[in-house]
Amino acid sequence: MPVQHKRSKQPGDSPEMMVSRRNFLDGGHYQPLRDRIAELLDDVLSVKADALLDIGCGEGYYTTAVATRLMQNRAMTVFGLDVAKVAIRNAAKRYHNAKFCVASSHRLPFAAQSLDAVLRIYAPCKAEELFRALKPGGLVLTVAPGPRHLYQLKARIYSDVQLHEELDEQLEGFERIRSENLAYPMMLSGEQAFDLLQMTPFAWRATEEIGAVLKDEGSFFCETDFIIRLHQRKSEDEPTAVSTDIA
Repeated sequence: MPVQHKRSKQPGDSPEMMVSRRNFLDGGHYQPLRDRIAELLDDVLSVKADALLDIGCGEGYYTTAVATRLMQNRAMTVFGLDVAKVAIRNAAKRYHNAKFCVASSHRLPFAAQSLDAVLRIYAPCKAEELFRALKPGGLVLTVAPGPRHLYQLKARIYSDVQLHEELDEQLEGFERIRSENLAYPMMLSGEQAFDLLQMTPFAWRATEEIGAVLKDEGSFFCETDFIIRLHQRKSEDEPTAVSTDIA
């Protein structure tokens, strides 16, 4: 990634955040989300689809699961992209069914109309860049936090806890064709709760004391609440598309 496009010397998650994320994800706490994403993409993608990009892939937890599922019935390449070199380095060493690269999600290193689908879990990306890189009719699957996502963790940090604002995201040039919620409870150990804190933006607001207290907990209950949306790229000569929203 060119130096003029970096906002810091080492953009993205720190090595400490990556270790916490790996520990937490390896514990299977977000496996229901991972499995649902892979299932949805397998259901909606043509058997002729040959390229998918996971934007903001981190250490590749979702990327490799999606690749495993999709490659069962397709001759396709799955790519993972992130700005954090340490995350990509570890992903490439650990997972061998996907190709990983360091790049900005705002300047995708892919040719125009070269991708069949993009997976975007929390990661930012400009709609016009998604439109450029996707084939006509291509799909974008997004995951965003629902109102009560990690509510109990937020309550440890903020005195006045606010629900996540549920934004009705509309991508210019795309038609939203599906929307659903996935929510389930987690019962975590103190160490697992600490790892969860460290892998979220809440870590920047939490004091060392909050982290230490959380780490010493015998158990910690926390809710998940995900919003999963599927968007389809319009063709340049087709300004509208048929919606099959099932929210």
